[in-house]
Amino acid sequence: MKSTIAVLQMVATPDIDANLAQASQVLAQAAQQKVGFAVLPENFASFTSGRMQEVGREEADRSGRIRTFVAEQARKHGLWLVAGSVPCATRADGGSIEGRVRSASWLIDDQGNEVARYDKIHLFDVDVADGQGSYRESSEVEPGDALTLAETPWGKLGMAVCYDLRFPELFRAYRQAGAELISLPSAFTKKTGDAHWEVLIRARAIETQCYMLAANMGGIHTPKRVTNGDSMIVSPWGEVLNRLSQGPGCIAAECPREPMEAVRQAMPVMNHIRLDGMKSPDI
Repeated sequence: MKSTIAVLQMVATPDIDANLAQASQVLAQAAQQKVGFAVLPENFASFTSGRMQEVGREEADRSGRIRTFVAEQARKHGLWLVAGSVPCATRADGGSIEGRVRSASWLIDDQGNEVARYDKIHLFDVDVADGQGSYRESSEVEPGDALTLAETPWGKLGMAVCYDLRFPELFRAYRQAGAELISLPSAFTKKTGDAHWEVLIRARAIETQCYMLAANMGGIHTPKRVTNGDSMIVSPWGEVLNRLSQGPGCIAAECPREPMEAVRQAMPVMNHIRLDGMKSPDI
C-alpha cells in the first residue's frame, strides 16, 4: 500500500472545464509523488454562485460530469480520493432537493467506487471585509444533518468541509467515534484565512489527536474573490508536516499510526473529559 497522503491546492474559476483540467494536473503531481490517498479542495470543479442548482442537478447521480471525472482519476492513478465538495441536488438517501443543493464530499476508493459521502453541515452565512463583502451559502445550499466516519487503508476518516472547522464539537464527535484522520476540503477567504486558518487547523489536530488533511483554495479567482491557500497536513501533536502557501499544487506527508498512538497514550485526553453531561451554570 502507498503510505503517503497528499492534499491538493487549486485556484478554481467559474469555468468547470478549466477547473477539471487543473484538478487533473494536481492529481498527476500527487501520482508522481507515489501517494495513495489525496484530498481535493471545496468546490474544486464548480466555483461560482448562481449555478449551484444547475450543476447539482447534473451531479444528482454518478453519471454527472464531475462525479465521473473523480472516479476516472482515482482509477487512473490508483489512489483513494476525497473529492472536495460537489453540488448535488439529491440527499444521501436519494431524496430530491427543491430550490437548493447539498455540498457533498465523496470518498472514492482506488477502483473509482463512491464508498462514503458527507454533506457539509455548517454553512458560511457571514459578512467579511473583503471584495465580496457578504456570503450567504444557505441561499443555495441545504445543510447536511449527519457525520460520516469511513474506513480507509490509512485509518478511520472523519469528513468535514471548510466552515465546519469553526465548530469543535463536530471534531470531538469524530474522535469519540474513533477517527484517526480528518479531511477538510476548503475555500477559506483570504481575510478569514489570514486570521484563523492555521490556528484552527492545528487546534483541531491537537484536540482530536488526529491527522488533519486541510486542502484549501489559494489565489485570486475573480476580482472580488480571493482565497487564503496555505493547505497543510498537520500531525496529532499539532506539527505542520507540510504546507503550500499559494497557487495550485500538491503537498504530501507520511501519516503513520504509531506517532498518533504514542501521543494518545502519553496524553489520554479522551479519558479526562469532565464536562459531558455536567449541568450548565445558572446565569
